[in-house]
Amino acid sequence: MNFIEVNGTALRYDRSGSGGTPLILIHEMGGTLESWDFVLPQFSRTRSTLRYDTRGAGLSQKARPPLSIDTMSDDLVALTDAIGLTGKVVLAGVAVGGAIALHTAFRHRERVAAVVASSPAVSIAKDRQAALLTRVKAMEDSGLTAVIDTLDNGYPMELRADAERYAAFRARWLGGDPVSYGAIYRMLIAADLQPELSEIACPVLIMAGALDRVRPPHLVEPVAKAIPGARYQVIESAHYAPVQTPELYAGAVNDFMRSIGL
Repeated sequence: MNFIEVNGTALRYDRSGSGGTPLILIHEMGGTLESWDFVLPQFSRTRSTLRYDTRGAGLSQKARPPLSIDTMSDDLVALTDAIGLTGKVVLAGVAVGGAIALHTAFRHRERVAAVVASSPAVSIAKDRQAALLTRVKAMEDSGLTAVIDTLDNGYPMELRADAERYAAFRARWLGGDPVSYGAIYRMLIAADLQPELSEIACPVLIMAGALDRVRPPHLVEPVAKAIPGARYQVIESAHYAPVQTPELYAGAVNDFMRSIGL
């Protein structure tokens, strides 16, 4: 693992593999670069791969509000510049990581060859914002145990056959910084990526988890429909697909990249 200061923050990152168009993996809210442990071998065998803890996550510098998705996107580009990945890359992100990937494809389109976004969080409906802010305040005041139902909804019983994997994921999730987590939630509440989706020009795969109760398929499909030429795929997984069903997730990503010549 490596650490670097870019764009006014300190990030932890890991590089593996070589060759091909580089693939950058952007984890979910509450996740870390370890969220990719089970799929990394299936990517790094054939291409250069970069994963990192986003601002506020894992061992990267903690975040405090206000935080913008522009900043998160610029962190990503600054990191790639600093480590010498100055050409086009493929971005694969989960949930808020998917939002960062899509926003980067819009904001820095000259740097992005393709995007895979699973359960992307591109906006929060107005009628849900007040209740969500109440939950954010609870996590900031009492810690992440106050909102553990988020994890329960995203990691349903149907996908907990590997009890040890689930227990490790839950413990890592609970170990996050609740104020940073709150800052990222507040960022999402303030952001609305819907207007820019129609301007994304690179190939895009939007994925949904059939068992995802945080952001189910009926909320994900409209994102795909808003992006010109985007593909949409539902897999038998949930909100944390790279952990829950790594073979399904990696297979879908690899199939997509092969289909577009990457």
